[in-house]
Amino acid sequence: MSTDLVLLDGSVRPLPGPLAEGALVVIDVQRSFADPAHLPWLDAAALGTVAAAVAATAHLVDVAREHGVPVVWVALEQDPAAPWGTSLWLRGVPADAPWPGADEPCVAGTPGARWYGVEPAPGETVVRKTRYSGFVGTTLEAELHAAGTTWFVAAGLTTECCVGTTVWDGFQRGFRTVVASDATAAYDAAVHTTTLRALAESAALVATTDALADAFTTARRTQAVPA
Repeated sequence: MSTDLVLLDGSVRPLPGPLAEGALVVIDVQRSFADPAHLPWLDAAALGTVAAAVAATAHLVDVAREHGVPVVWVALEQDPAAPWGTSLWLRGVPADAPWPGADEPCVAGTPGARWYGVEPAPGETVVRKTRYSGFVGTTLEAELHAAGTTWFVAAGLTTECCVGTTVWDGFQRGFRTVVASDATAAYDAAVHTTTLRALAESAALVATTDALADAFTTARRTQAVPA
């Protein structure tokens, strides 16, 4: 039985599938991307937006767990022995510069790679990545298929980068995708809004955490979902 989900634009669509086939994919909610101590260049408004997205992600994690929806965690962990050359090129980092520098985000084994504000529970799947997308060079697709997942909700940071690329790649791999609009954020509000619009146009349904929670609650009453 399908369950109505009210989208960000006010339209209504069924959930993409049964709760038993869904997952919540939490992307890069790590200190390098969310902890104010690691983001000294952001103003108070941007920091507040990030904090709100982290809080909404934590709430959505609680909702998913309550309704038996698996939570899958995706984390950037850069390998100190294998720098991503094109990323360094794009950011203007000289090829002969020492790497990783002190400001390099989410280097494996450093504080920046730790979870921030929310974290996996024992037994939940954690996927490590070295590129923007959670699907590139990882086991994410295999993990989702092994769990019988046909659709997922994406939350985390940042909307236009690691969240967006993971959603695009998941959609192109055959997963039906939903983006939690307020459990994602960019450091520029206009970029966040534009990215959500692009994803809604071509790759995903976009809904708030409250709308998702309502749909999950209704679905739990009508579908057999493991506790």
